[in-house]
Amino acid sequence: MQFIQHDLPGVIEYIPTKFHDDRGHFYESYNQTRFAANGITENFVQDNYSYSTAGVIRGLHFQKEPHGQGKLVRCMTGKAMDVIVDLRKSSATFGRYGTYILDAEIGNMLYVPVGFAHGFVALTDTIFVYKCTDFWNKEAESGIRWNDPTLNIPWGVVNPIVSDKDQVLPLFDLNETIFK
Repeated sequence: MQFIQHDLPGVIEYIPTKFHDDRGHFYESYNQTRFAANGITENFVQDNYSYSTAGVIRGLHFQKEPHGQGKLVRCMTGKAMDVIVDLRKSSATFGRYGTYILDAEIGNMLYVPVGFAHGFVALTDTIFVYKCTDFWNKEAESGIRWNDPTLNIPWGVVNPIVSDKDQVLPLFDLNETIFK
């Protein structure tokens, strides 16, 4: 079991130890005590599930305070490039994005704290699941357009499949304070 701190403060990747035998494999996907000892102390209250075909982009989504959501994300099947954007105005990395490959074969997960926009592109047909630290709240839901020219995120997909709702999300505004 390995926990990796990434460049964006608070972002932690978890890589499980897999035990293989002739039946297949086993690994511990979540252990509250071990996660807390490695900086992930939040209480998760909701699990979400999505299936996406290769080339689908979902995001970049977040919930505004007081309903901000931290997320523990992973692929149950397939592979995705996870994308997060630091929206914490007081952060030294405000406005920066990070990309991370999540792969069901590895079983790795990414902890995304409150204060980040989150999205992913399915690199293969993918079942994507995540735990949230707050419940979904319609009035708090927001996002940033996936192809924002200021962020210029390299999604790696020529003709992505993006929902109508995600196509009209607002552009990133460096002057807006979404999270302190």
